[in-house]
Amino acid sequence: RSYLERAMRPWRTMRLSAAITAAACLLALAGCATGPARRVSEPTASIQQLTVGTDGRWSVELRLQNFSSVPMRFDRIAMTLRTGTEVAGELQASPALTVGPESADIAIVTLAPSAAARIVIADALAERRSMNYSLEGTVDAAAEDRKTRDYKIKRDSALSPVPGLPGVMR
Repeated sequence: RSYLERAMRPWRTMRLSAAITAAACLLALAGCATGPARRVSEPTASIQQLTVGTDGRWSVELRLQNFSSVPMRFDRIAMTLRTGTEVAGELQASPALTVGPESADIAIVTLAPSAAARIVIADALAERRSMNYSLEGTVDAAAEDRKTRDYKIKRDSALSPVPGLPGVMR
């Protein structure tokens, strides 16, 4: 072998090594080309605040929680609200609300509660104690480019009177 062939041999090896490294990098980048995974999870609903109006009606602030990695549009809410063991009424709304990924927003629903539920909340407010509630029903929601789907909601929690704000429970 000539001197020139022996001198060029390490360059050939380095060129081959660089070509293999470049190909591996391109394959790794091609695997990332699809972007982050789209995860659609079931949303939840809970009461963030309940305000008793002077006319006896309730203003219910529903917290709609989106656990998905994509925005979701909330089109319809249909849930039964119970205070303690009493049925307070049906929460019905069409908020047309878009909630960002892994975020929450509020939909305000007005309710004319049953007489029994009014007594339960009046006692809780007068005695400054918490009150158990439950929500059961459906929320119609859809991810960005998908069809609307009914999500079943069943939530048990409690509300407490807010000091300094008469008629407000959180």
